[in-house]
Amino acid sequence: PGGNVTGTSSMFELAGKQLELLKEIVPKVSRVAVLWNPANPVWQAQMLKQTEVAARALGLQLQLLEARGPDELEGAFAAMTRERAGVLFVFADPVFFRDRTRLADLAAKRRLPAVYELKEHAEAGGLMAYGASLPHMYRRAAILVDKILKGAKPADLPVEQPTKFELVINMKTAKALGLTIPPSVMIRTDEVIQ
Repeated sequence: PGGNVTGTSSMFELAGKQLELLKEIVPKVSRVAVLWNPANPVWQAQMLKQTEVAARALGLQLQLLEARGPDELEGAFAAMTRERAGVLFVFADPVFFRDRTRLADLAAKRRLPAVYELKEHAEAGGLMAYGASLPHMYRRAAILVDKILKGAKPADLPVEQPTKFELVINMKTAKALGLTIPPSVMIRTDEVIQ
């Protein structure tokens, strides 16, 4: 209260929707590999708890796999294979964003349908992305900056949550995995990558 902070926040619950979408595409799945970076303090408590709650509600068993950097990805994917994960859920993280093409290649090699938060992952070959529209969030941040430059006090401007989300499906990856995307998912898709 009375502070000088405003902006946009990406701290929101998406795990339930992301897992729900994966379950619609791969209805018989029971085991989900979750790739996360324990060195990223933002995700440790919040995202893991949300994902565990969402998985329980959908009757899914989670396999938590850590990767702090690119040198740990091969080991994480080897563990997914050993434990027979049916799908892959990747937390948003700068490490995974930087290596998004490699992640998509590793998932494809192991025939793992994967969901990500950022559409750039689907553009790099991942099956699906569902998350906040970053361009929309950037525009909202610019509007807040404009208001501040025109004299508004940051303390008077609320921190904004995302209001626009996008679902992106990579059909080339779906076909390579032998998946048919159900009409119930396709109708909600904002972008289809051929």
